[in-house]
Amino acid sequence: MKNKRSGETNDEVRGQRNLRLNGPDSKKNTKVRKNLQRLGGRGLSLEAFANAKSRSSNYNPALIKKQREFYKNAKYVRKYKKSLKQDEHQSGSVPVTRLSEEQDQYVTKEEDAMIKKKYNKRKNGASLKELYENKREEKEKERLEREGIVKAKEEERKRSEAQRKALRAKMLKRTKTGQPVMKYRIEHLLETLEGSSTTSRLT
Repeated sequence: MKNKRSGETNDEVRGQRNLRLNGPDSKKNTKVRKNLQRLGGRGLSLEAFANAKSRSSNYNPALIKKQREFYKNAKYVRKYKKSLKQDEHQSGSVPVTRLSEEQDQYVTKEEDAMIKKKYNKRKNGASLKELYENKREEKEKERLEREGIVKAKEEERKRSEAQRKALRAKMLKRTKTGQPVMKYRIEHLLETLEGSSTTSRLT
């Protein structure tokens, strides 16, 4: 196809444009190249963009659910085999029938539930109950001890606070003329002297 103005074909025009862009002296050329590098290339074509959008993603809830169920069943089968081994060791020489690998794959949900129930009953039986009771008793004892300590501290605090209030009330008493009542002050001084003398005797 020819260009209307100059009579050149599209290929010739493109070639000239490439020469201008790739030419060694052009400042515009270096800017364009830097911009392309910074942006990471020329970008996706419309076709490539449409193809990228139409691809199916890896997220499939149904598949994830199936995988979860499969792993859950496998876990129950493993636990069942383990419990069979333990029974075998405990009983001694009496062999216990074991599931073959083909049967393992086709264990139904009812069997899974029964296996789980049996395993939990045996494992979580009386031993766990006893353990729970022991722990609860220990916690109860600790709680009662803490409460006793807290109560004792609270009573001591209330007693000392009542003494301070009574002493303060006595010390603040005044006569009709506004003078402090010396009777209570002298009593307080005597009490402190007696207290200090008893402590010095003990030491």
